[in-house]
Amino acid sequence: MPFCTSTVLGLALSFSSFFVNAQPAPELQERISQAIADAANATNPDYTSFVNVFIGTDNYGDVCPGASIPFGMAKITTDMTGYAPAGYITDPNERVRGLSPLHDSGTGSSLGTYGNFEIMPLLCPDGFNTCTTSLAARERYRKNDTDDGAPGYFSLTLDNEIQMEATATRRAGLEQFTFPEGSKAYFVLDLSNDLPNSFVGGQMEIDPDAGRVTIGGRWGSSFGPGSYNYQAFACYDLLNGGSQSLDEYGVWAANAYGLDAKGLGQTKLNFTRSLIGDHYESGALFSYAGDLTSITIRVGVSFVSAAQACANAESEIGDASFDEVRDAARTLWNEKLGRIEIDVGGTPANVTEMLYSGFWDTFRTFYPLMTLTSPVEFAQIVDNYIDGWRKQGWMPETRANNLPAGRRGMLSFRSCQSPQIDPILSGSSADNIVSHFAVHYHNEAAALGIDLDELYSALLTDGDVNPPEWNIWGRQTDVYKQYQYVPAGVLDTASVGRQTREGSRTLEYAFEDFGIRQVAQLLGHADDEERYTNRSYWYRNVWDPSVESDGFTGFPQKRLTNGDFNYTNPIQCSPNDDNPNRPCSLTADNTNGFYESSSWEYAWFVPHDTAYLIELMGGNTPIGYHYADRPTKSVDRVREVVFENFGITAAGLPGNDDQAAMSSLLAFHLLGLYPVPSTTQLLILSPFIPQYTVHNAYLGVSTTVTTVGYDPASVAQVIPEGVAAYVESVAINGETLPSRCHFDFYDAFRVGGNITITLTADKDAADDCGGILPESLSSGGFASAR
Repeated sequence: MPFCTSTVLGLALSFSSFFVNAQPAPELQERISQAIADAANATNPDYTSFVNVFIGTDNYGDVCPGASIPFGMAKITTDMTGYAPAGYITDPNERVRGLSPLHDSGTGSSLGTYGNFEIMPLLCPDGFNTCTTSLAARERYRKNDTDDGAPGYFSLTLDNEIQMEATATRRAGLEQFTFPEGSKAYFVLDLSNDLPNSFVGGQMEIDPDAGRVTIGGRWGSSFGPGSYNYQAFACYDLLNGGSQSLDEYGVWAANAYGLDAKGLGQTKLNFTRSLIGDHYESGALFSYAGDLTSITIRVGVSFVSAAQACANAESEIGDASFDEVRDAARTLWNEKLGRIEIDVGGTPANVTEMLYSGFWDTFRTFYPLMTLTSPVEFAQIVDNYIDGWRKQGWMPETRANNLPAGRRGMLSFRSCQSPQIDPILSGSSADNIVSHFAVHYHNEAAALGIDLDELYSALLTDGDVNPPEWNIWGRQTDVYKQYQYVPAGVLDTASVGRQTREGSRTLEYAFEDFGIRQVAQLLGHADDEERYTNRSYWYRNVWDPSVESDGFTGFPQKRLTNGDFNYTNPIQCSPNDDNPNRPCSLTADNTNGFYESSSWEYAWFVPHDTAYLIELMGGNTPIGYHYADRPTKSVDRVREVVFENFGITAAGLPGNDDQAAMSSLLAFHLLGLYPVPSTTQLLILSPFIPQYTVHNAYLGVSTTVTTVGYDPASVAQVIPEGVAAYVESVAINGETLPSRCHFDFYDAFRVGGNITITLTADKDAADDCGGILPESLSSGGFASAR
């Protein structure tokens, strides 16, 4: 039964209420709310109409709301001044630099990533030579409350009444500009400027007869070593199939010290890097003949060549109209979003909006939700990891701008295990990603294009072979194996890397070893299984039982080569640290022992051996409540986390989304599940949704999860007394499970059918697992592969 409007409104308002700026358009939320209400009894809803692409574009969420398709290369949105790593931000005090086709979403690079090939519509009433071409001169405020978007579509109106719209294919897009009546349409197209100001040379050529501008160049990595540069190319077709005609065209160059030159009729630019640090801006400038008020421009992009960029636009768009491309993008998104169907009428409207908005973000990144619905795409990603090993010697991790970058921690899978932690340059977490695929889809691996022997060889390389430079490849594994932890202040005579974060790197390495152990077990390599099982326990070697904090005893610490611990207050670099200026990131003066986090937070990160972690922390402490046989506390805590940190406003994410880490955490919480990385085990929580169905087209199965006793009043930060919200029992295809705390992928989503989660209001009666606790390595768990 659908909720009444007042109930939905109350729930929506009770979610997180961070400060929200004046964007996007109020009509966006009205449209989404109406679509959800209309879909209550619909059989084939438009899932894209439930998505708010602007969630996470405020509060430093760094989400890109641009037009894209699932896993698309092109993400077309505006680039803004200020702190805008994804190009767009909501803050109406920032100005628009232009519209560009390449962006990342949810990355924290302060200077931004990509933003190449910006195009900006202009009004130049006094003609070509008066156009504002340089970045500083052309920036404009937008018209408040006009930003709009949906999966596959983006729109923004400038304060001079020019509307910019975009839609996209995989490697191309259409950009549509509507000018005020009576104005002449001018455009500046940028060769050199990108978001991080990293241009190191390139070329641009205008073909006025064909109405085509081709661009190619090299730029620096936004989040990686400065010695690397990447190449990118774009192809802009300006004539819209012959319905538009160019008038003036030429090139321009500018700098911050008075250069503002334009060359009417000139068609080529060719620049290299200025070796003494000058920054030359340059690009094309053109106008249209006639009194056209609507201009459509086609753009293709490539990392290979300008010719490939043109071919991408021709093959993916051709002569299709803006509406046709947008409709095709909507169809692709609906296919992906519809892989999880929910009872829309029985679900709070804001939960529906958050869930599908989270799915929209997640499908552009590498997350465990793919295990449930998308093995084909997951296999393609795994193949890319293995291909990196084939070509470079180790599996890649964070590749910024298609280049090697800092070694990230569990970006994808930790999002569902310990959301506060986002360690960079910590280990080889590709090991956990590819092992997660292997343990779930080893039976289908060959058909999906994955050679498990190759996958295993890549894992062993990460675990056993020390690269000469372990900031960007592999691990500092030689000293790790010598000491059985990553020591601080060690003499490493064979490899280089920033010798900080020793505590967090040890914890990361141990969990990555567990991932390798899982595949060794799967493939029957008993010696390796034993070796990596032992290494999976090495997290204990940085555990100092004497450290006390906030009433608890025992915390990870960095450790010296002589075995002594180097004390760090566990609160340092945590949200409770009273020193906001403490170095906690990759800087050389980070003496904390942990990356962008604290000993307190990292103390939670032993997902493969949580039972022993509880012992290390002195008993049934408030961590891993399921493992402490107190599952109702997990239910309560998840409600608190969701209501305190997430919402349906632009500020509805708790900081940097980190390529959908936060969005995927939210999605799993709303579904009432919690994956254990590198295993097939799923923890059971209390769904926010009365019923949903997960479709896995590749396996040909669908699994319906029904929440018996679901009460909408339970969707609250504090569950009211007497309201059913706690798990009484769980059954799969009619058979009651021996534990209400966990089940296995192979028994549920692998075979399809029905999962029934029965809820009760009797918290005391539900406050144990009713039998078997979730598995931990040291208590005999994960003894055999499925």
